[in-house]
Amino acid sequence: MSIATIFIGLIAQSVFIGTLGTEYLGINGLFTSIVSMLALVELGLGSAIYFHLYKPISEKDTVKVQSIVNFYKKCYRLIALAVFSLGILVIPLLSSIVGETNIAESIYIIYLLFLLDVFFSYLLTYKRAVLYVEQNNHIISTVHLGYLISLNALQISALLITGNFYLYLVLKIAMRLAENIVLTIITNKKYPYLKEKEVLALDSATKSDIYKKVRGLSYHKVAGYVVLGTDNIIISLFFGITTVGLYSNYLLVTTAIIMLINQAFTAVTASIGNLLVSVKDGKSFEVYKKIRFGNFWMACFATTSLLVIMNSFITLWLGSQFLLPIGVLVAISLNLYMMLMRSSVNSFKEAGGIFHEDRFVPVIESIANLIFSIAFLKVFGLAGVFLGTACSTLILHLYSYPKFVNKPLFKMSNKQYYYDFFSKLVIVFFISAATFALSRTVPISNNLYKFIFNTVICIALPNALLYLIYRNSEELSYYRELILKTTRVLSKKVS
Repeated sequence: MSIATIFIGLIAQSVFIGTLGTEYLGINGLFTSIVSMLALVELGLGSAIYFHLYKPISEKDTVKVQSIVNFYKKCYRLIALAVFSLGILVIPLLSSIVGETNIAESIYIIYLLFLLDVFFSYLLTYKRAVLYVEQNNHIISTVHLGYLISLNALQISALLITGNFYLYLVLKIAMRLAENIVLTIITNKKYPYLKEKEVLALDSATKSDIYKKVRGLSYHKVAGYVVLGTDNIIISLFFGITTVGLYSNYLLVTTAIIMLINQAFTAVTASIGNLLVSVKDGKSFEVYKKIRFGNFWMACFATTSLLVIMNSFITLWLGSQFLLPIGVLVAISLNLYMMLMRSSVNSFKEAGGIFHEDRFVPVIESIANLIFSIAFLKVFGLAGVFLGTACSTLILHLYSYPKFVNKPLFKMSNKQYYYDFFSKLVIVFFISAATFALSRTVPISNNLYKFIFNTVICIALPNALLYLIYRNSEELSYYRELILKTTRVLSKKVS
């Protein structure tokens, strides 16, 4: 399903660049970053609500579920108004952030359409929380896939027929509303008690705990945006809107990779939440080690593939004029690895309700990110923006995770954690460097053949090296046995 989403996105991006150009792509990326910043008003309320739904849903306490969902609805309506109001205040700053452009349409109308999209994204979304906690995330994914296919088909048609950017954005708003309406209808049908009008007010103790977790999460949300969401704004300010457009192509691919891997961890977060409240520490640690190992394997493979394949893919997809320097790609790849390795720990962190304890760490991380990114870009150019982000992420990996997640949940020593982190980092450097070097040994002038050659190398070498390194590990034995069991089951079904 996600593969289809990625494929659709690549086609849509190609049509977008072909009809509107790189500057429009830059505006699209920049305004997406700005409205994402405004969406920080949500402050992690959704995650706090999800945490408080685990227990009443498992106990079939529909009255409590109704109260929480109704509270969620009221909060999201207030958040939607707050986001829109704050968005209006940004308008006077737009010309300074965007700089000189050759775009024919008004950047102010474009921005208002982006703002309306994020405003409507908060309406009718609250009931999907029950689907998620009930581990029916596949329903949300299926509806979202339908939304993406319909949206991209309409937007591509609009661009090819009219070339009108306003219509392109209006279609996104309309389809956003349609997706939320469809999910609301499905949820009401599956859980009819959510349609009842008479709902008890949420008790003060639960509200108080939600507010406490939101206060903790607010630090994470704001700092998380500064670390992961400000790159486009920094690039626009220091390198111009066209460079934002070039980076947007790389961002599309890295976002797709992160989405694919995070989707797996999002799907198991609810299960982890149930695990943490029902089993002893030893059992949960064994599960964590296996999930962490799978996370590393995927992150290593994805990072190596991005480094080796990306430029040949961009050349084949859009043309060599859309390439960024190899040093920038190395920095983007390192940043991707650091982000991907957050997935498994964050799943346990969210499922364990660890939101308040480490609330100040992301603030330090975000300040460090801005300082590092701006300082490094003076030395390394565009690559410095991503190196700064990667360096600031180390604050989470080397301080926050061992202290606030691994030690409380698993009684894992710092020495054990650091050995695991740095040994994996050395391995990914070695595998990426070896694969990249091998890809450069055979000179191939044809873009298609070069892309195929690089892809074959990335499928073969990283996975072979990982297998050799971990062939005797308990974690690999688990996955090997899981694959064999799955194969036997599928064979029986076929026969």
